[in-house]
Amino acid sequence: MAMDQIVNQAAKWHYTFAGKLKVPLVIRLVVGRGWGQGPQHSQSLQAWFSHIPGLKVVMPFSPYDAKGLLISSIEDDNPVIFVEHRWLHNSFGTVPRDMYRVPLAKANIVKEGKHITIAAISHMVLDALKCAEILSHDGIEAEVIDVRTLRPLDSDTLIASVKKTGHFLALDTGWITCGFSAELIAVVCEKAFQFLRKPPRRLALAECPIPASPSLSVGCYPETYDIACNVCEILGHAHLPEMKLFGSDLPRDVPDKKFTGPF
Repeated sequence: MAMDQIVNQAAKWHYTFAGKLKVPLVIRLVVGRGWGQGPQHSQSLQAWFSHIPGLKVVMPFSPYDAKGLLISSIEDDNPVIFVEHRWLHNSFGTVPRDMYRVPLAKANIVKEGKHITIAAISHMVLDALKCAEILSHDGIEAEVIDVRTLRPLDSDTLIASVKKTGHFLALDTGWITCGFSAELIAVVCEKAFQFLRKPPRRLALAECPIPASPSLSVGCYPETYDIACNVCEILGHAHLPEMKLFGSDLPRDVPDKKFTGPF
């Protein structure tokens, strides 16, 4: 019901009124899987908003970035869609008490590597880091990039990384068809195609509504082991790591007893 105000009004006013009006608006949204919310509340629709000129779209991963990006979004004169993954509400990290800002439109290289670039957003950054840590024991050094701001996108950081690694994997919390992972691959292919040694890949949600059943929902979400399989196949690695190294993700559908948040 709010899409008309967001897409047809807030995103257009600065352009419609010849730059005379500002729209310093921040809308915080919650997306992602949960504990049985089913096909409506478990969606990740950031690609919808990223498609609209006039909107900025931010998806923080770390607690530090969540505060810094939120302050930058509030101080921005444009409408910002600030998208938070519900599972990240239970993550911990050092956050300064003082005011500080994390710049919008700037990706963050959270782990450096030389064999493959993994560009991820939101909670998928956590899965990518877990995967990269395990693969490092097998001699694979993955560079993990937290995209942070979907629109405007920091394509320069992506391109520089792909030029170094020659391989690319895009991870998204939304569906794969017309999802944001497709935009990441398009940017890489347009601006760094000659540096790619193998075709890029994307990994995202299975093409179906999210079931409420925890046992069924596990099959809809790409997990750390799925990321590892894609990395190994892209690199032509001789063998896949053992699944037991990654553990079971099924218990993640059960809420932490210490978590007292509303989601």
